[in-house]
Amino acid sequence: PHSLKSSLLSPLFKKAVNSKSLSLSLIATFSFLCLLKHLSSLQVSLISRVSCAENCCITAMLKQILSKIPRKFPKSDPLDSTGIDCGNDSTCSGPSTNGGNSFSSRLNVVKRVSSAVFPASIMAGMEAVDPHLSFKDVSNLQKQNLFVSKLNLCCEVSDCSDPDKNAVQQDLKHQVLIDLVDFVSSGSAKFTEPAIAAICKMCANNLFRVFPPKYRTVNTGGETEDEEPMFDPAWSHLQSVYDLLLRFVSSVDAKAAKKHVDHAFILRLLELFDSVDPRERDCLKTILHRIYGKFMVHRPFIRKAVSNIIYHFVFETERHNGIAELLEIFGSVISGFALPLKEEHKIFLWRALIPLHKPKSVGIYHQQLSYCVVQFIEKDPRLTSPVIKGLLKYWPVTNSQKELMFISELEEILEMTGMDEFQKIMVPLFRRIRRCLNSSHYQVAERAHLLWNNERILKLIEHNRQVIVPLVFSALEQNTLNHWNQSVLIQTQHIRKMFCEMDEELVLACQRKLEEQDSLSSVEAEKRRLTWERLENAADLQPRADNILPVSCSVTC
Repeated sequence: PHSLKSSLLSPLFKKAVNSKSLSLSLIATFSFLCLLKHLSSLQVSLISRVSCAENCCITAMLKQILSKIPRKFPKSDPLDSTGIDCGNDSTCSGPSTNGGNSFSSRLNVVKRVSSAVFPASIMAGMEAVDPHLSFKDVSNLQKQNLFVSKLNLCCEVSDCSDPDKNAVQQDLKHQVLIDLVDFVSSGSAKFTEPAIAAICKMCANNLFRVFPPKYRTVNTGGETEDEEPMFDPAWSHLQSVYDLLLRFVSSVDAKAAKKHVDHAFILRLLELFDSVDPRERDCLKTILHRIYGKFMVHRPFIRKAVSNIIYHFVFETERHNGIAELLEIFGSVISGFALPLKEEHKIFLWRALIPLHKPKSVGIYHQQLSYCVVQFIEKDPRLTSPVIKGLLKYWPVTNSQKELMFISELEEILEMTGMDEFQKIMVPLFRRIRRCLNSSHYQVAERAHLLWNNERILKLIEHNRQVIVPLVFSALEQNTLNHWNQSVLIQTQHIRKMFCEMDEELVLACQRKLEEQDSLSSVEAEKRRLTWERLENAADLQPRADNILPVSCSVTC
């Protein structure tokens, strides 16, 4: 038995077992041949133990048996559509026979395809299947190989700018992409190592590309309300690729995929946020959010990479199309921060979010930016004072539309502000609000007056009225005398009435002080007028020197 076992494990039998393209019947045939070969090796020992007559009979019988055994097997074409891929195996060489052809025809193996379509690094150890077949036309064992084959077929990128160019190829690729999305959606796909490598390679080839030069105006950082969005002509293909990538990220195991969904892959994905197509940016937003949620090991890297994009936008170019989508992702990320906040998160607020109020195109992403800032303050109310100071630092001077957005954001922040934090910043804050109350732009003045309609802000003002009322009272008086808009005048009178109801004595004191300041200002103005009159009279008494020529001085160097 030991010698028989060694014979069965001969190199010939090992090649038969390791050859994945051989069927079980072929393996059994090789095993039977090895057994007969072992019997022939026992011929010598049997001859030495029996008589000469018996020896001759046994020898004749063994020769008769061995003569019926075929010495070589038929050679099959490596790319035979019905046979076995022999490769470089020496045991597969030899002329073809009828028995070999009939045996090959019974094998249930689908067509082989060119190795140029399927790279060896991805298809190593896998059976390449014709990608044009449908998943319904193959067995369950072959569906995984067909899945990888279709992914590799879609790696080829075609030019979609011209619809008439390669139309047949584009339609074929589009249909294959739809089949892949349906297959993954059904839950039948298994994300093995070759499948993960193939899907990442396919997404990289189709998605990661260089965008054409931007034709937006220099003063804008992307789409504005007046500009129509631009659409990518290849979106029909890109949408299927994004759908497949989204389902892949949602279903794959993070530990198995982190080798391929690495830092380089994420960086290239972040570069796509500068796409002019809003549909693509919306897909990217969902995919990056899923990656951030599933691949926990990549979270610090994603935060750092997004910070670098914001720095480049704020301090260098002020041109990027995807800031709103990135902030929308981070609005959800910030809400999940654990308490107490890490120093890294606070630095992101101070160095990235607050400077984002500076660009002229802030209106494109202000809603998402305001939400992120509010999320930080909800996590840690002590951040209110630094945030309001940052708003005052970047407060617009001549841009009334930005000023309206800043006042709205300020109101939302003040609703969440505690008394201690409010007292730290109320003096510089209401100095700025006083200027807004006097703004000649009626929308800015009207929006600033509406702050007093907020009950939370009104309580803060009432509790600190001894400081706030004297700061803004002069602005209210100036509006009463000079402002041109009737709506602003009505709101000014309403605020004065509210102040009187809060503390009438304080209002009277402020009015007396304002009258004193006006009288002093009148006295000083009269002094300046008299001084100028004396200077003009003194100048008239001086003789005119019309005939005096200017003296020329020579300068020696």
